[in-house]
Amino acid sequence: MNGDDDTVHLAGYTLPLSPSGRSALVPPPPWHFSGDVLAVEYLADPAAVRSFLPPGITPADPPGLAFAIFGDWQSCTDQGAELTDPVRSQYREFYVALAGQWEGDLVARCPFCWVDQDFSLVRGLIQGYPKKLGRIGITRLFDVGRATPGLLPGAVFGASLAGADRRLVEAEVTLRGPGEAPPLMSAPLVHTRLFPAWTPDGAPVEELVTGGSTDLTIANVWTGDATLSFFESPVDELALLRPVEVLRGYRFSFAETIVGGRLLSGTAR
Repeated sequence: MNGDDDTVHLAGYTLPLSPSGRSALVPPPPWHFSGDVLAVEYLADPAAVRSFLPPGITPADPPGLAFAIFGDWQSCTDQGAELTDPVRSQYREFYVALAGQWEGDLVARCPFCWVDQDFSLVRGLIQGYPKKLGRIGITRLFDVGRATPGLLPGAVFGASLAGADRRLVEAEVTLRGPGEAPPLMSAPLVHTRLFPAWTPDGAPVEELVTGGSTDLTIANVWTGDATLSFFESPVDELALLRPVEVLRGYRFSFAETIVGGRLLSGTAR
């Protein structure tokens, strides 16, 4: 309130709102991301992959191409204050990326995603990432000691996902040597932004949008052999996209900045 003005102005990019906006769970973009990724490239049932693609996205070649991606992330805004308050910047993530085509160009579609922090979950829903809360474990790499696999041929890295108290994914990658970055990791993500209507005469938000990634960098790529298993759950349908053939494993560092997406279509499902 200012002087005789009794109007209260609430601020915040997301809830909760407050006079200063400082309590908002997610600050406005740009959002910067850096992290290490363990990924497995595989083929799923092409019919299952097709059933998860929204209108306008067609299957890519080879049919059924998909990635299971584990990320150990650190994120911040332009000011970088989150970096010295790690509980606001660090999180782990698992998601599946399906290869598709939009108007002839390679795109990635994420049908399922789990993270272990609330700010990442809400930030993802804003973009159209279908995020849930889960528990993600990823083997870490350190420069010294025997409690690290090392970045060398024969090193073994593992990862797992649990959601709703159920083990959903297990992966293991045995490194063989340096390699090239997988093209799907640099392909634009296409998301469905979906926010149901709340009032009786309101309309839901349904948009097909791009992920809005810029300044994308992939470095220190190693490839190798991999195993990947998806498990059944009464509350998640990830197992529909289980591997029918595992192609290869990857470990690499990844960075990007997200500034906001582009509307592709008002038909999102």
